[in-house]
Amino acid sequence: MGRKIIVIGSGAAGMTAASAARKMDKNAEVTVFTEEEHIAYSPCAIPFVLEGSIKDFNSIIMHDPAFYQKERDITLHTRTKVASADADKMTVTLSTGETISYDSLILATGGTVFIPPVEGTHLPGVYKVRYISDGMAIQEAMQTAKTAVIVGAGVIGLEMAVALKRAGLEVTVVEMFPQVIPRICDADMAETVQNYCESLGIKFLMNRPIGAIKGESKVEKVVAGDVEIDCDMVIMATGIRANLELPKLLGLDISPLGAVRVSATLQPYRRGRLVSSIFLAGDVISCESAVAPGPTMSQLGSTAVRQGRVAGINASGGYATFPAVLSPWISQVGDMQIAGTGLSKGLADYYGLSVMEGRASGLTKARYYPGGTKLDVKLLADRETHRIIGAQMIGGEDLNGRINWISSAILKAVTVEEFVNSFENAYCPPTSMVKDVVNLAAEDLASRW
Repeated sequence: MGRKIIVIGSGAAGMTAASAARKMDKNAEVTVFTEEEHIAYSPCAIPFVLEGSIKDFNSIIMHDPAFYQKERDITLHTRTKVASADADKMTVTLSTGETISYDSLILATGGTVFIPPVEGTHLPGVYKVRYISDGMAIQEAMQTAKTAVIVGAGVIGLEMAVALKRAGLEVTVVEMFPQVIPRICDADMAETVQNYCESLGIKFLMNRPIGAIKGESKVEKVVAGDVEIDCDMVIMATGIRANLELPKLLGLDISPLGAVRVSATLQPYRRGRLVSSIFLAGDVISCESAVAPGPTMSQLGSTAVRQGRVAGINASGGYATFPAVLSPWISQVGDMQIAGTGLSKGLADYYGLSVMEGRASGLTKARYYPGGTKLDVKLLADRETHRIIGAQMIGGEDLNGRINWISSAILKAVTVEEFVNSFENAYCPPTSMVKDVVNLAAEDLASRW
């Protein structure tokens, strides 16, 4: 009889892990349990369905349970909660009371939206952005709502703000920090993003934590500091926390960042000892930073699929390791793209690094070629070693390749001087200036010493 592999969670990490396990072991019995109705979709797509860029929610579902059963011999149980698990007995127990044994357990339980402990979050008209069902509920409410408050000015909050604004709602964003996209974006770059959003008619209340949500039978207003905002709906875009219900039941060690601590093979620890039969992937675990020694979080879909592959291989008897991460990110906010990789100035300070910064502005195409958009690039380097440790970019197009370019340089510990002297850029008038803005930013940074 083949190895029994149980996967809990049907997001990017869980379904990638299940598929990797099946590919590694053709004889394994691979079973996935999920509380969700819909599987194999990206929550990142929800704002773009709501704004109409994507036709409907069915369009973002890549596969259904029947596909996995027929094409990959993976059994899926949707709307099924795993209520508990026992690492010693190597069993999981469903909410129905049924107990199932395993040889390998993969936890891909993801994260949950953090809801601030304030009055009124239970009221009808308060929504989060995590599952397709959340998006569908928001879409329905948008049909009659006229005003909305977005709590949180991270990338998801800004994407939601644009989506609702384009749908004709009056939108106010409330943020407890003094800038948008806090932590991963520097204040000067964030100011450009906020100014753009304000040009679309989106209002901002910065440096004001939400104090309460008021209403009788439904949402009527939001209190933020000394300001009250009338609204018909509230969107909580307040960040993701690791879902630790099952890891805590299993007694797994939790990292200082509030996620499960894992080895390079994505196996957890219990009282400091490795648990050999359990593997984890996705938002539920913390990672190691590739720039500075220490733990970090990388709650990105691109990270989840890489971790899922490693967890699936190892759970089925193979061997793979997951490296330290840079967590390159990108967001489309209206017609503006924002991207980053490595450390921001705030994160560099957190890790105790002193930084130098360089900036440049230019165009995404040659200046004489029609259609180019403005591109701003900021690079950060360690003051002592001159290593490039971070980058942020704002432009109208084509940021993916550029941010990936810088990510590769950071992973190889390239210094600013090495980048200026050796890193070439492909050039064609419709795709870049003859000296790309990234190169110009590197030259500016090199001149700072």
